[in-house]
Amino acid sequence: MGANFSALFIDQDRLSSFSSSSPGLGDLPESCVASIIGFLDPPEICKLAKLNRAFRGASWADFVWESKLPPNYEILVDKILGYVPEKLGKRDIYTRLCTANTFDGGTKKVWLDKSTGGVCLSISSKGLRITGIDDRRYWNHIPTEESRFCSIAYLQQIWWFEVDGEVEFPFPAGTYSVFFRLHLGRGSRRFGRRICNPEHVHGWDIKPVRFQLWTSDGQYATSQCTLSDPGEWFHYHVGDFNVDNSSSPTKIRLSMTQIDCTHTKGGLCLDSVAIYPSKFRERLRHKGFLKCAKPM
Repeated sequence: MGANFSALFIDQDRLSSFSSSSPGLGDLPESCVASIIGFLDPPEICKLAKLNRAFRGASWADFVWESKLPPNYEILVDKILGYVPEKLGKRDIYTRLCTANTFDGGTKKVWLDKSTGGVCLSISSKGLRITGIDDRRYWNHIPTEESRFCSIAYLQQIWWFEVDGEVEFPFPAGTYSVFFRLHLGRGSRRFGRRICNPEHVHGWDIKPVRFQLWTSDGQYATSQCTLSDPGEWFHYHVGDFNVDNSSSPTKIRLSMTQIDCTHTKGGLCLDSVAIYPSKFRERLRHKGFLKCAKPM
């Protein structure tokens, strides 16, 4: 029994010695780790960078992040960021592009989706041409925390409703969807709680709103939808467009109209126009933020 008892300690010592000398994740070469994590999404790469020194070093490899950047990222850097230091790494470039960067006098913002690297663009209400916007009997600009631009356009009442906008931007190749972000009723906060005042909401259930989209290469989409469900922000889908050539900018014109002058309409908050990769529609649908207009 004593011999067996001694043998037990000997086996444990050998096992401990073997475990301490066996290779672990920290012993993997950085180049090997970088090749592996290159298949992961950016948020997953950043999480693994906290694992050990090898993963942290590999997470800064330029070839890993260049695969996550849009193919025309150099054009985007010139358009969005302007000058960047020559020695700036690809991870830093990705990080800067994921930040909402403004252009055109602060009326537009563009950023990369952190998970997919897809280009997202938003046009504020102040970057759109709104009929009657300078007449305070009809429209008012209202500060709010519910907009990424910290301001929305609020319609009290009008007969001729028309909103137009345009943007020219070097979108990477792919399919994109255009949305108007709208809200029926005037939202506010009281005692820390969000409330909605539907006082001026009327006229949107009589005739549908018409949405239209044109691109510089001849694409066109049109749809219509009655506005409904006061108290919530929704993305009303205008249509989709394709980009084949990412080396030159694509010009987009869009509009939203309800010009039947037999009745007035009002109580509408207009936040922005959003342009997202088309696969983001499923995200909006899953969150309950999507309103799909009917193609015409």
